[in-house]
Amino acid sequence: MKISEASGVSGVSARSLRHYEDEGLIVPGRCSNGFRDYCQSTIDRVLVIRSLLESGLPVRLIRDFLPGLTDEPDGGADVVCAEFLGEVQSHRDRLAARIAVLSDQRAALDAYLREARRTDR
Repeated sequence: MKISEASGVSGVSARSLRHYEDEGLIVPGRCSNGFRDYCQSTIDRVLVIRSLLESGLPVRLIRDFLPGLTDEPDGGADVVCAEFLGEVQSHRDRLAARIAVLSDQRAALDAYLREARRTDR
Protein backbone atom coordinates (compact mmCIF):
# COMPACT_ATOMS: atom_id res chain seq x y z
CA MET A 1 0.00 0.00 0.00
CA LYS A 2 1.11 3.57 -0.64
CA ILE A 3 2.11 5.93 2.15
CA SER A 4 -1.30 7.64 2.24
CA GLU A 5 -3.02 4.28 2.67
CA ALA A 6 -0.49 3.18 5.30
CA SER A 7 -1.09 6.43 7.13
CA GLY A 8 -4.83 5.85 7.15
CA VAL A 9 -4.56 2.24 8.26
CA SER A 10 -2.00 2.88 11.01
CA GLY A 11 -3.25 6.25 12.22
CA VAL A 12 0.30 7.60 11.87
CA SER A 13 0.92 10.60 9.64
CA ALA A 14 2.84 10.22 6.40
CA ARG A 15 5.43 12.56 7.86
CA SER A 16 5.88 10.26 10.86
CA LEU A 17 6.19 7.24 8.58
CA ARG A 18 8.97 9.01 6.68
CA HIS A 19 10.61 9.93 9.99
CA TYR A 20 10.47 6.29 11.18
CA GLU A 21 12.17 5.31 7.93
CA ASP A 22 14.82 8.03 8.32
CA GLU A 23 15.51 6.79 11.86
CA GLY A 24 15.93 3.22 10.62
CA LEU A 25 12.87 1.96 12.47
CA ILE A 26 11.08 0.70 9.34
CA VAL A 27 12.16 -0.22 5.83
CA PRO A 28 9.22 -0.08 3.47
CA GLY A 29 9.51 -1.70 0.09
CA ARG A 30 9.72 0.34 -3.07
CA CYS A 31 7.59 0.16 -6.18
CA SER A 32 9.19 0.32 -9.61
CA ASN A 33 8.38 4.06 -9.72
CA GLY A 34 10.23 4.62 -6.41
CA PHE A 35 7.13 5.10 -4.29
CA ARG A 36 7.14 3.51 -0.87
CA ASP A 37 5.21 0.25 -0.58
CA TYR A 38 4.00 -0.71 2.91
CA CYS A 39 3.05 -4.30 3.68
CA GLN A 40 1.00 -5.43 6.68
CA SER A 41 4.07 -6.49 8.67
CA THR A 42 5.48 -2.96 8.32
CA ILE A 43 2.15 -1.51 9.49
CA ASP A 44 2.22 -3.88 12.49
CA ARG A 45 5.74 -2.68 13.26
CA VAL A 46 4.60 0.96 12.97
CA LEU A 47 1.89 0.29 15.55
CA VAL A 48 4.48 -1.15 17.96
CA ILE A 49 6.77 1.85 17.36
CA ARG A 50 3.93 4.29 17.93
CA SER A 51 2.98 2.59 21.18
CA LEU A 52 6.56 2.62 22.45
CA LEU A 53 7.07 6.27 21.51
CA GLU A 54 3.80 7.24 23.20
CA SER A 55 5.12 5.48 26.31
CA GLY A 56 8.01 7.92 26.29
CA LEU A 57 10.77 5.59 25.17
CA PRO A 58 13.54 7.26 23.18
CA VAL A 59 14.00 6.43 19.50
CA ARG A 60 17.51 5.11 20.23
CA LEU A 61 16.18 2.45 22.57
CA ILE A 62 13.43 1.44 20.18
CA ARG A 63 15.87 1.27 17.25
CA ASP A 64 18.32 -0.86 19.23
CA PHE A 65 15.82 -3.43 20.46
CA LEU A 66 12.88 -3.40 18.05
CA PRO A 67 14.28 -6.08 15.70
CA GLY A 68 14.40 -8.60 18.53
CA LEU A 69 10.98 -7.61 19.80
CA THR A 70 9.13 -7.89 16.50
CA ASP A 71 10.98 -10.73 14.76
CA GLU A 72 9.90 -14.32 15.06
CA PRO A 73 10.96 -15.87 18.37
CA ASP A 74 14.31 -17.58 18.30
CA GLY A 75 17.01 -18.55 20.76
CA GLY A 76 18.16 -14.97 21.38
CA ALA A 77 14.75 -13.38 21.82
CA ASP A 78 14.69 -14.01 25.57
CA VAL A 79 18.06 -12.28 26.01
CA VAL A 80 16.97 -9.29 23.91
CA CYS A 81 13.67 -9.12 25.75
CA ALA A 82 15.37 -9.26 29.18
CA GLU A 83 17.86 -6.58 28.14
CA PHE A 84 15.07 -4.45 26.69
CA LEU A 85 13.02 -4.80 29.86
CA GLY A 86 16.06 -3.72 31.87
CA GLU A 87 16.44 -0.65 29.66
CA VAL A 88 12.72 0.13 29.97
CA GLN A 89 12.93 -0.22 33.76
CA SER A 90 15.94 2.10 33.83
CA HIS A 91 14.12 4.67 31.68
CA ARG A 92 11.06 4.39 33.94
CA ASP A 93 13.22 4.90 37.05
CA ARG A 94 14.79 8.04 35.57
CA LEU A 95 11.32 9.29 34.69
CA ALA A 96 10.09 8.60 38.24
CA ALA A 97 13.05 10.56 39.64
CA ARG A 98 12.26 13.51 37.39
CA ILE A 99 8.60 13.37 38.44
CA ALA A 100 9.66 13.43 42.10
CA VAL A 101 11.79 16.52 41.51
CA LEU A 102 8.97 18.24 39.63
CA SER A 103 6.50 17.34 42.38
CA ASP A 104 8.82 18.89 44.97
CA GLN A 105 9.13 22.02 42.83
CA ARG A 106 5.36 22.23 42.45
CA ALA A 107 4.91 21.84 46.21
CA ALA A 108 7.41 24.64 46.82
CA LEU A 109 5.57 26.90 44.35
CA ASP A 110 2.23 26.03 45.96
CA ALA A 111 3.64 26.97 49.37
CA TYR A 112 5.00 30.22 47.99
CA LEU A 113 1.67 31.10 46.39
CA ARG A 114 -0.24 30.29 49.57
CA GLU A 115 2.09 32.50 51.59
CA ALA A 116 2.00 35.32 49.02
CA ARG A 117 -1.80 35.28 48.91
CA ARG A 118 -2.06 35.21 52.69
CA THR A 119 0.13 38.30 53.08
CA ASP A 120 -1.71 40.19 50.29
CA ARG A 121 -4.89 40.32 52.29
